[in-house]
Amino acid sequence: MELSGKTALVTGASKGIGRGICLKLAALGCDVAVNYNSDPSGAEQVVDSARAVGRRAFPVQASVAESAQVRAMFDRVLSEFAGLDILVNNAGTQVWAPLLELSEEDWDRVIDTNLKGCFLCTQLAARAMKERGKGRIVNIGSGCNKVAFPNLVSYTASKGGMEQFTKVAAAELGDCGITVNCVAPGAILIERTEREAADYAGQWSKLTPIGRVGHPPDVAEAVAFLCRDESEFITGQTLMVDGGLFTRGPWAY
Repeated sequence: MELSGKTALVTGASKGIGRGICLKLAALGCDVAVNYNSDPSGAEQVVDSARAVGRRAFPVQASVAESAQVRAMFDRVLSEFAGLDILVNNAGTQVWAPLLELSEEDWDRVIDTNLKGCFLCTQLAARAMKERGKGRIVNIGSGCNKVAFPNLVSYTASKGGMEQFTKVAAAELGDCGITVNCVAPGAILIERTEREAADYAGQWSKLTPIGRVGHPPDVAEAVAFLCRDESEFITGQTLMVDGGLFTRGPWAY
């Protein structure tokens, strides 16, 4: 139980990668606050699973793009927990559209959720962590931290900004005992990606050196590693969890 006695807030945790992170942290002994925006039943299922392994858990609704809702969420979390040890900024959204056709409204929605939400949550979490002299913040990036994703310009821009935000936050918060890192998944099979292609796993497995797509536990293991006390000298880094997918560039033969 390497994280026994720790507390965590995971945003966008009602399904997919966020759900996997919550379950991994709970399995390691961590109490978890399960954030969701529009999927209360999914969040309740995650809470039930965390409680089933003996952890304290509760759902908390908030759109991370809205500062007032983020403040209310942190008020709730800090009233339930004595303090906050871990924040995982996982909440995100994307819009598929070519650059020349993307609307301003959709650009704003993606940037506000993915990048502004990361800023708002990190700021409030770090203020609480600073008082205790320690903390772990992990931001969930993407393969587009490394390469451009066509037709996902707003998403790619948001994740690129998140990587630089991670570095600045790590530089500023290090003397507070707070580490800030980014975990960047590759092709991960979740509810959302299953809808992207008829054979998502088959298509991306062919391109991935490991020979398979990833699953939420693959990402969760990396997050848990960065949350351990033994990882206190790692900060400002981006860890690709992609089976080598974005390590290998185009090759003609």
